[in-house]
Amino acid sequence: MSTQRGALPMHIVSDMIDAGFIRNARKENLRPSSIDLRLSEEMYRVEGIFLPRPGETIRTILKQLHATPHNLAYPLERDVMYLAKLEESLDLPDHIYGYCNPRSSTGRNDILVRVLADGISRYDSINEPGFKGELWAVISPKSYPVLLKPDLTLSQLRLFTGDGKLDELSLELSFEKDQLLWEPDGRTQITYKDLPVKDRDGSILLSSHLVPDEGIVGWECLGSNQVMDFTKDKNYQPEDFYTPIVMQKPYIHLRKNGFYILKTKEFVKVPNHLACEMIPMDERSGEFRTHYAGFIDPGWGTGQNNEGRGRSLVLEVRPFEDMVLRDNQPVGKIRFERMHEVPDKGYDELSVSNYNIPFGPPKLSRHFIMDEYEK
Repeated sequence: MSTQRGALPMHIVSDMIDAGFIRNARKENLRPSSIDLRLSEEMYRVEGIFLPRPGETIRTILKQLHATPHNLAYPLERDVMYLAKLEESLDLPDHIYGYCNPRSSTGRNDILVRVLADGISRYDSINEPGFKGELWAVISPKSYPVLLKPDLTLSQLRLFTGDGKLDELSLELSFEKDQLLWEPDGRTQITYKDLPVKDRDGSILLSSHLVPDEGIVGWECLGSNQVMDFTKDKNYQPEDFYTPIVMQKPYIHLRKNGFYILKTKEFVKVPNHLACEMIPMDERSGEFRTHYAGFIDPGWGTGQNNEGRGRSLVLEVRPFEDMVLRDNQPVGKIRFERMHEVPDKGYDELSVSNYNIPFGPPKLSRHFIMDEYEK
């Protein structure tokens, strides 16, 4: 086994399930370097998001909050906070810790999901090596009510043997070796020296793709009372919840507290020995959030036989002030990290994904009928 620090691949996570380190997990929910976490039937309506104090269980807090049980036969209301127990629990080895991210379908429907772990005073974090306890998810639909059911997966867990994030020098070397970024034509490689803006912290700043003559460049949602049934794939037209954005000017106007689906100009390629995470932009870039779901598996954009030249990343944008956004403006930030071992299969080698269409408007979640928009 490799001694390199980094994210654990699916074959090792599978072994951990067999060994009882991850309890009540299903192997069909394994991804190249993550596992999807399932909702249980146990859900409560709560007054607000919270964190446990060190050593404090979520169930102890529930008693103090006087939480109200929620029947999953009814939708989750917009801007209301819910707490759901997850089916999986953990009993990790002493040298293993984890982090969580919302899944793509969660983020693209503007559902806030944050995982809580017993006794961990951080969101989306199981950063105590040797953690043992239950996992819960705080859930709040932000743009429209949603109908959920047990066994649905809204979040994913990644496990680590140590911090494998690339520093600036390692990133520059990886640009040359792994061809991490490509121009939107899918033919021209972007080199490290080509990057116009750098934070010099091992991250990569990505820019907006807003070209007036390309038709629909994104989607806007200002809120809806229509219920989305999360159990039904390809059941909705985009216009049921979103308004298409077609550029009439050399910029688009993002309204404060609106929700927008956009995409990056750059095509991102994640080789099988690396994983990638979209991380928050800082205030130097403006007051907005550009992702809810932010994890990109090894093998994204590589193709079946490493012939791929990346794909654009979808941005889930919520501005906290009115904004004007133009083409090629810095709008997203990613960071690569090493895998502990290379997974048996990368993202593009697995079954066909809803999100592997490289061209056309940014892709909405699997719940929408997008055939007429795909090129």
